[in-house]
Amino acid sequence: MSIEVELYEKIRYLHEQEGKSQREISKILGVSRNTVNKYYEGSQVPWQRQGISGRVPYVVTDEVIQFIKECFAHDRSENIHKQKHTAKRIYDRLVEERKFCGGESTIRRIVRELQDKQAKVFIPLSYEPGEAIQIDWGEAHVYLAGKKTKVNLLCMRECYSSDSYCKAFYRQNEESFLEGQISGFDFYGGVAKRIIFDNAKVAVKDGFGAHAKVQDRYKALAAHYAFKCEFCNIAAGHEKGLVEGLVGWTRRNILVPIPRVETIDELNEEILRRCLKYRNHQIKDKNQRVGEMALTTKTRLTALPRYRFDPSRSIIARVSDFSTVRYSHNQYSVPVKYAGKEVSVKGYGNEIVIMVQNTELARYTRCYDRGQTKYRLEHYLDLIEKRPRSVFNAKPVKDSVSAQLLEFGRKLSGPREMVKLLRLYTDYGEDNLLKAIDNLKGAEITVEQIHAHLIPVNTLVKIPQNIDYIKVSKPQFNKYDALLTGGTAV
Repeated sequence: MSIEVELYEKIRYLHEQEGKSQREISKILGVSRNTVNKYYEGSQVPWQRQGISGRVPYVVTDEVIQFIKECFAHDRSENIHKQKHTAKRIYDRLVEERKFCGGESTIRRIVRELQDKQAKVFIPLSYEPGEAIQIDWGEAHVYLAGKKTKVNLLCMRECYSSDSYCKAFYRQNEESFLEGQISGFDFYGGVAKRIIFDNAKVAVKDGFGAHAKVQDRYKALAAHYAFKCEFCNIAAGHEKGLVEGLVGWTRRNILVPIPRVETIDELNEEILRRCLKYRNHQIKDKNQRVGEMALTTKTRLTALPRYRFDPSRSIIARVSDFSTVRYSHNQYSVPVKYAGKEVSVKGYGNEIVIMVQNTELARYTRCYDRGQTKYRLEHYLDLIEKRPRSVFNAKPVKDSVSAQLLEFGRKLSGPREMVKLLRLYTDYGEDNLLKAIDNLKGAEITVEQIHAHLIPVNTLVKIPQNIDYIKVSKPQFNKYDALLTGGTAV
């Protein structure tokens, strides 16, 4: 029983000053002899808790203790860091396997006492402006074009200001890894002296930590942007704790609720907007906002080189007879006039760019499946126009045009009319085309009617300001008069 200080004072006074016995003090103050005995000699004080009684609950038998120790031994033998027994799991197994009838809190206390772990302690770190940037990968789910998709987040944080940058990619491959850092350097307006990362294969070909051997292309990137690669030890996430926290912050604050976007570029635009907004944030125990510290950092960063490093994985490919090029298990179409010629294919993290002699032929969202072919209808229209009977079976048509528009095309007077309709499709888009068809609502609609409906009405035409007008000389009617009279004009 815990008592008030006033009662404790009376017990101690009656004992020390008046020499009263415990029995007498109990009668005088009207409290139990156990209470008097507890505080009589001053060995305990009422304002300090003495802790638990030390009694072991009767439900925690030697058998229960042994079961808990066996769980620990099993975890050590398996040595799988993220699949170990928790106190909750041990309690559930005790209930199911040993018919344990005690409480979960009891097991939690016993587990804690048996483990007797040293609490994690971290050394406070301090960085100079522009000294280091930490980077890390994270995963999240978003809805892309209505489909739930896992994306990979490359997160970067400048260590002095905590200025943060993040970009989403489809995969954690080398192209994405290099491209994400280059975009981050553009965001910061320069490069830190050190880039701190873990030992992922996109950066490290062998070894770890101080003994890591850098991948060739990452080594080239570091040489071009003049930074030092620094890698953490295995299972030492605290060595880049700033960016570890950024991964979780991005998931909780930017991607909750789960974003619904049409493209990954749209997602990255929103992430960038939130990164810029974060510069208005002031971190606890910091005297300046993140953006203000970032300005200080920018003056200390290494300047960006004039040539922007190309992070793509590029190949030279020959265009097939079907006017497609192969890249990483998939096919992508190009205009048919390039069939049989060699083109350059650049694979970036989220895009495929096909070029010839520095001219871009096509750009696609990168496909990471296998055996897929991505067609662009405009690449084949000239050829289909020459061979109109192929129009309803042409795969580029079927893959590009909806079943609704294809069905309408079959009702036209022939394949050539369908080709004309496809021309309108590439010029105005399918949504506008279907809307025009729906508005006409005729029994027999022609392509010319649809085209006329699509042309804007009452559109004001702006006359260019700088027009070279031809000056016309004034007519000389006296010459005509002279011819009529038979005279000579002057």
